[in-house]
Amino acid sequence: MSTTNPSSDAPATDGRWAGMRARFGSRRAGTPASAARARRRSKQQRRMANVAGLMAALVLTGVGYSAIAPANAADDAASGQSSAEAAGQALYERSCISCHGSNLQGVADRGPSLIGVGEASVYFQVHTGRMPLVRQEADAARKPPVFSDAEIEQLMAYIQANGGGPTLPSGDLRDGDLAEGGELFRLNCASCHNFVGEGGALSSGKAAPSLADANDLEIYAAMLTGPENMPVFGDNQLTPEEKRSIIDYVQTLKEQADPGGAGIGRAGPVSEGLVIWVVGIGALLFGIFWMGTKA
Repeated sequence: MSTTNPSSDAPATDGRWAGMRARFGSRRAGTPASAARARRRSKQQRRMANVAGLMAALVLTGVGYSAIAPANAADDAASGQSSAEAAGQALYERSCISCHGSNLQGVADRGPSLIGVGEASVYFQVHTGRMPLVRQEADAARKPPVFSDAEIEQLMAYIQANGGGPTLPSGDLRDGDLAEGGELFRLNCASCHNFVGEGGALSSGKAAPSLADANDLEIYAAMLTGPENMPVFGDNQLTPEEKRSIIDYVQTLKEQADPGGAGIGRAGPVSEGLVIWVVGIGALLFGIFWMGTKA
């Protein structure tokens, strides 16, 4: 039976306790290691707090927008203004208000009222580039449009909704009688625009423009609204079917070849006959003088 010597185990026991104290004693408060761990825990906590705050802010923003957006949509619906009209109002206030006034009532010596002109007048004036006007002249010249087709539609929607007036037609605008269109054009339009739509001079430095570059909708809108010196041809003066016949005639003229070959203002054989007379008489006079000198 062996006996244990306490004195022999004491050094080993003391060594183990010393190791445990070295291992765990460093975790006591106040040591450098514990301070570093506390700083790391504090940094992680701050980071988590920042993430939680950001998430809470995003959630609150989403909730606030969802509460406000329906209210704005309800306000727009209550006012009866569509998105196209709102966009048209913004364009109007940026580009037109200085001449036509804040309520479409016009400005003296600068621009006429737009109340009652309708979307048809807006389309003609803006699509042909006559508006916005560069300067006051006898006539507003045609030029490339400033606004895109989408912006023109927005302006049309705003003016129509707030001023009212003639609207643009739909469908085929050349669905008319060609012969009737020629007769109506010669009766109502040729005195200013020439028999073939080439335009012509008017009084006081004004002129009727050529129809060479005018599309179907521009011609219809011009007849419907009477821009500048042109009279208004409402449905009581020319029915929609008669307007379509005139458009068919004008656009058919542009697609046909010049009669007689050489086109001088599309007058056809008349111009060639004049040349023949001038050249023929000149040749006869030359022959007479030549024979006189020989005699």
